[in-house]
Amino acid sequence: MRRLTYLVAQTIDGFIADPGNNDPSPWFVLEGDHAEPLREEFPDMYPSHARPMLGMENVLNKHFDTVLEGRGSYEIGLRHGITNAYRHLRHLVFSTTMTESPDPTVELVRTDPVATVRELKRQEGMDIWLCGGGRLAATLREEIDRLIVKLQPIVAGDGIPLFHGASFRPERYDLTDVKHYRSGVAVLTYDKR
Repeated sequence: MRRLTYLVAQTIDGFIADPGNNDPSPWFVLEGDHAEPLREEFPDMYPSHARPMLGMENVLNKHFDTVLEGRGSYEIGLRHGITNAYRHLRHLVFSTTMTESPDPTVELVRTDPVATVRELKRQEGMDIWLCGGGRLAATLREEIDRLIVKLQPIVAGDGIPLFHGASFRPERYDLTDVKHYRSGVAVLTYDKR
């Protein structure tokens, strides 16, 4: 069965975006000794439009063949004119307020995210990547099998948390891998018990 992996960058104090849900790239550490190992391990997460600049045009997906986004995360790219940042993956956007997809290669899902993910997990294929945002992650929390946090050496003070709007319900994960870099970035992998 396919796994749902929430792979996301996060500040030390638990935020994945600023309070206005703007692109966090300007304040996350993008350069450093963590960059190349992340490209090698997770080529799937690099946007299609950036892959040629990184010499990744012909790099195959390693872990994922499907990406999930909430409307807020998806609209970060739309504000920059990017209608599908992940053309190398099956791309689903969850929204009850959008009426149609701005791109024919992006599937708009207006129904129950949990039921959709359960159906995706039953299908053949590689794992499923939840790339954001916090509200969708909160909705799908019970379905998340693996959590990979690219912990950034930044304290933001406020913003959109990893699980935005989730109810208090502690769940135990096992720390299965840790990689830390001189850049201050640490990559923490947790598997649900």
